[in-house]
Amino acid sequence: MQILKYKDSPSNRDVISLFSGAMGLDIGLTKAGLSVKVGQDFENSCVTTMKANGHNVLGGDIREIQPQQMLDIAGLKPGEPFLICGGPPCQPFSTAGKRLGINDPRGSLFMDFIRMIDAIRPRFFIMENVKGLMSAPLKNIPLSQRDDKNIMAESKGTVLDVVLSEFDKLGYKTVYGVLDAVNYGVPQFRERFVLIGSRDNEDIFLPFPTNFQMHQDPDYRWRSLRSAIADLEYDPGECASFSTDRMDFLKLVPEGGNWRNLPNHLIEEAMGGAYHSGGGKVGFYRRLSYDQPSPTLVTSPVQKASMLCHPTQNRPLSVREYARIQQFPDDWQITGTMVAKYRQIGNAVPVGLAKALGKAIISVADGNAVIKTKRIRGTDIHNRIKNAMEMGGNHAY
Repeated sequence: MQILKYKDSPSNRDVISLFSGAMGLDIGLTKAGLSVKVGQDFENSCVTTMKANGHNVLGGDIREIQPQQMLDIAGLKPGEPFLICGGPPCQPFSTAGKRLGINDPRGSLFMDFIRMIDAIRPRFFIMENVKGLMSAPLKNIPLSQRDDKNIMAESKGTVLDVVLSEFDKLGYKTVYGVLDAVNYGVPQFRERFVLIGSRDNEDIFLPFPTNFQMHQDPDYRWRSLRSAIADLEYDPGECASFSTDRMDFLKLVPEGGNWRNLPNHLIEEAMGGAYHSGGGKVGFYRRLSYDQPSPTLVTSPVQKASMLCHPTQNRPLSVREYARIQQFPDDWQITGTMVAKYRQIGNAVPVGLAKALGKAIISVADGNAVIKTKRIRGTDIHNRIKNAMEMGGNHAY
């Protein structure tokens, strides 16, 4: 009788989460059927949020955390975790010493994510980040700061080129692209870069869309803001507030409108210095529409250039409405100050997108992602449907 090692067991769905935040990614992966054994974050409010919801947490700076610490808390050995997930912030490795540039992964927390993958050797990993990662250029190291320890003194290409190269050195097969959460049942337009890796050269893929702008079945259409928060209109809970002058202008904006809907004689006064700047400025004096998906949630709903005013009420979206749009369960506790709560939720991966990622990886592990056939009649038709789905998901392989 063959005895499977734990890491090879079909029942192994154990996850180590890094840069966990408020755990939106972790909640979605759990809904897909995975088991998050331990989370990690530097920010105290995120650590207390994880603990408040009953999760094992290792708080602190990941640069000072050893992989074995994560494994010990998870009760796992190297090679055993099914998945490591996380979204390393794109920021300098430190503010002192060699400053390699905010867009250089050699001097950032990306390398600590890669360090954990190298030591722990999970079967799969998910790394998510801002979509700008795909085009962010590398910055050269100044001559005065070069030494023999520099990986490369002169650099060409993008941050993504270096990240992919590092995972290739570790022997991981990767697939990546930009996904829009609205295509996965989330009531919000939110584009995120996603990179999935496989240690064992399995046929990984980005999840196909499940929701569409047009569909004959309402269950498969994009979800509107109304579907997520309408019942909270008069019971929003904890909520920030607009300044009096901004609120006076917002009262003149109809549902679904913005600064362009203000009376002409007031626009320049309302916009201030931004009036003469370029760009569409769509976030200025923006009042949301109940019947569309929400715009991307930011870390505060009251900033001038990215206002998120309620569709019918003269106030910004509340903390609870933020959580609903990101699909956190109503009983999920977000801790900290109101500012910290908005920031945690605004930075999170929407639960619906995370669930789709988890289901895609599980289908690869279970070997049932593809229905294999000898022949498909009407191949052109099927290919057109597949291509339309990929375009709808904003795939960029």
